[in-house]
Amino acid sequence: MDAGSSGPGDRASLWGAVSSRTCLAHPAGDGLESPEAGAAGSRTGRGSDPAMARGGVAPGEKNAHDQGWSIVLMDESGFMLQPVVRRTWAPKGETPIQYSWDRHDRLSTMAAITLSPQRRRLRLYFQIRDRNITSREVMRFLQWIHRHLRRKLIVVMDRYSVHRKAVRLLQEAGVEWLEVAWLPSYAPELNPVEMVWNHTKYADLANFLPEDIHDLQQAVSASLERTGDEEHLLRSFFQYAGLEL
Repeated sequence: MDAGSSGPGDRASLWGAVSSRTCLAHPAGDGLESPEAGAAGSRTGRGSDPAMARGGVAPGEKNAHDQGWSIVLMDESGFMLQPVVRRTWAPKGETPIQYSWDRHDRLSTMAAITLSPQRRRLRLYFQIRDRNITSREVMRFLQWIHRHLRRKLIVVMDRYSVHRKAVRLLQEAGVEWLEVAWLPSYAPELNPVEMVWNHTKYADLANFLPEDIHDLQQAVSASLERTGDEEHLLRSFFQYAGLEL
């Protein structure tokens, strides 16, 4: 799969390395610092290496099914005190005014959708931090998912430097339960977790003005918990990404 491509054939080849249903969201965070509001999640400066890893290539879909591997699609995003402004109702002739914080407190969130080997079960896991997420936190997040699922994992994520270092740390620790399928250099439309962020920011938290960072953390956590409880919603995120379950 070429780093810059994302057509139907590319989705099919990616999904050949990856699988599905219900939800457990895991809030394990704090809340104290942040930059601006709006649509977070875009990262610049990521590598433009080939899309799928060679030498760490995930087994094919059939192998994942036959060998009992779970597939984990992972991503991170940020949430700010300043609201994501969307259209709303107001009396005719009265433009609604929304006052917001001029502070740059920030929450960073990791989330992963896991798919069972038979594609019958989807779950949503997440953790919230009041700082930038580090490679060791990504490593511990994957270890936590592995302990919960108790099976080997195929992890699908982009080549963000924090991800690459987390994989390297796990490999240096000698883990035998991890394979990685790298997404194209920056193709968020291929990762259903991007739709988790979109739903939280532009649906559940649209025009939401938190009192403080702790209030924001509770709202983000509640939104992700609800999303994790709605299997049909998680499945729709895969459909949006053009991935069949």
